[in-house]
Amino acid sequence: MKWVGIQRNPRSGAGGQHPRLMELIAGLREYGLRPRLFSRPAELDAAVADSDRRATLHGLIAAGGDGTLLHLINRHGDIPIGLLPLGTENLVAHYLKIPRCGRTVAKIVAEGHQQRFDVGRLGMQRFLVMASAGIDADIIRRAHEQRTGHITRAAYVAPILASLGYYHHPELRVYVDDDPTPVTGRIVVAANLPMYALGLRVVPTARPDDGLLDVRVFQRGTALQVMRYFALLQTAAHEYVADVVHLQARKIRIESDEPVPMQIDGDPAGRTPAEVTVDAAAAQLFVPESFRLIAG
Repeated sequence: MKWVGIQRNPRSGAGGQHPRLMELIAGLREYGLRPRLFSRPAELDAAVADSDRRATLHGLIAAGGDGTLLHLINRHGDIPIGLLPLGTENLVAHYLKIPRCGRTVAKIVAEGHQQRFDVGRLGMQRFLVMASAGIDADIIRRAHEQRTGHITRAAYVAPILASLGYYHHPELRVYVDDDPTPVTGRIVVAANLPMYALGLRVVPTARPDDGLLDVRVFQRGTALQVMRYFALLQTAAHEYVADVVHLQARKIRIESDEPVPMQIDGDPAGRTPAEVTVDAAAAQLFVPESFRLIAG
């Protein structure tokens, strides 16, 4: 019998008795697959490394948020991976149109339809959705410093207010591929997928199969301008203003006169200077039969 390894993330709310997780396990059994639940990454890694067990492996499932999925891709990018979305934003699941339903995810994994996706890279760290530098990364840094468990949208309220009040928006210089002339701005977003927190499409042209990063450079830097950009983002009007620069690249380098916070897929990721690149077709995901790659 083929088996499926399920990596759960207790911090995302995916506890062992989570009802969606129980649905997933029951659904996999109905499709003739043997589920194996792992709480510790090292235990799953050992199971996959065993040649006899690897021979009967159907695939893996990340039961958690985007970070849990990325953690699996970083360790097992050569194995098809499914996603049971149990995180806060679940951006990849929204893009793939995968609901928070264990039985639906079991069906997707059992049917076995797969799609190759590009994976972004910030230094040695990888991401599926986007990397950014500026005030949004400062907000994420503050939120994670206060984190004690499963993070919710409400947990961002105080960090947002703090960053609006205290972040001073250092200038960022963005070098595209081998162009020696930088584009300057105050917020930089390099995207592999068009999704972003709160349902915003900061980079609606991004797609995960073209081997490129789609980049937006927001050039103004005050609390008032950040609120203006946020208002524009509600209707994608930021795509048509002169102080938001559109770029495409296989590689960008971000520099600044002082270290500026960076984030990847909603997690803190160090500070500038940094180089962001893309690994083409580096991830293999289980997708719904109806899924077609889209941009915008």
